[in-house]
Amino acid sequence: MTTAIQIPGYVVGTWDIDASHSTVGFSVRHMMVSKVRGYFTKFSGEVVTAENPEQSTVTAAIDMDSIDTRQEQRDAHIRSADFFDVGNHTEMTFRSTEVRTDGADWTVIGDLTIKGITKPVELALEVNGFGPDAYGGTRAGFSARTEISRKEFGVDIDMPMDGGGVVVGDKISIELEIEAVLRTA
Repeated sequence: MTTAIQIPGYVVGTWDIDASHSTVGFSVRHMMVSKVRGYFTKFSGEVVTAENPEQSTVTAAIDMDSIDTRQEQRDAHIRSADFFDVGNHTEMTFRSTEVRTDGADWTVIGDLTIKGITKPVELALEVNGFGPDAYGGTRAGFSARTEISRKEFGVDIDMPMDGGGVVVGDKISIELEIEAVLRTA
């Protein structure tokens, strides 16, 4: 027997990601002793919340040129062929293939494409809520996180350090804070 999934205030519909109230961020181990954080400032996407939440979908596109790690020289290097090769690969994309729940825990599974290489990823999802905004519209909020290997996506530069270790780690932690606006037309 299937039990209905209950999400307080859940609204069925198509939502546009509000980039001005959302964050696409990441962190990576640097010099083996700390983490560097960065963000992408230009991105867009759509969330479709279905009657059955497990049939919902997500698509997103991130402008790779919009990387910001608070250090312009590093950002320029990350845009180069050594890392993202933004001259040839302008976007990172995500398209969900499955949404599943285990009680209060949600997972969005989908295809992430970086530098023309597509790999499946799983995002741990938190449904933050649904509600009215100050302009007569409706908003939804989601948090998600995952970890990927940059080398699996062709971002495979190695910069060894004297004495062992590397300047930039392989594992990238991705954190998303998404606010979306319900489409009215």
